[in-house]
Amino acid sequence: MKIELIKGDITKIHVDAIVNAANSSLLGGGGVDGAIHRAGGPQILEECRMIRNRQGKCKTGEAVVTNAGNLPAKYVIHTVGPVWNGNEEKESKLLANCYYNSLKLAESLGVKTIAFPNISTGVYRFPKELAGKIAVDEVIKFHSDIIEKVIFVCFDDENELIYKKLLDLNP
Repeated sequence: MKIELIKGDITKIHVDAIVNAANSSLLGGGGVDGAIHRAGGPQILEECRMIRNRQGKCKTGEAVVTNAGNLPAKYVIHTVGPVWNGNEEKESKLLANCYYNSLKLAESLGVKTIAFPNISTGVYRFPKELAGKIAVDEVIKFHSDIIEKVIFVCFDDENELIYKKLLDLNP
């Protein structure tokens, strides 16, 4: 599985699936979640409502899928990252679950290319270096015969630098 790093806007990435750092309501919010809902249009929100009606809220670390609406991807995989409260062991495991469950769901959909944002590092305050290490570790240890490429999409310079170091790219 090839791993790439891009600094940019995840809503403009041409891949089979993008991952949304969603909140448990699945009804949109701020940050990447709001950007994906705005760019993708009302179809994504409608499918999120149908998922909520069927199963209730999405639990932290879990993942669900909708179509991508007006986005260049086919799917949006919504995963709920943990809010950082200082319980490193528990919150790290939940964040690792976000990546693992998103990759498993992508694999079940036949996704060959997937893009991840920096889950939980915005308003959820997860320490960026730790979050980056968990993200990279989970992707590296996930073996797939289906997924060919994972792209980490960093919105800011700080996350981009962290991922360059973690992926041994020359900063």
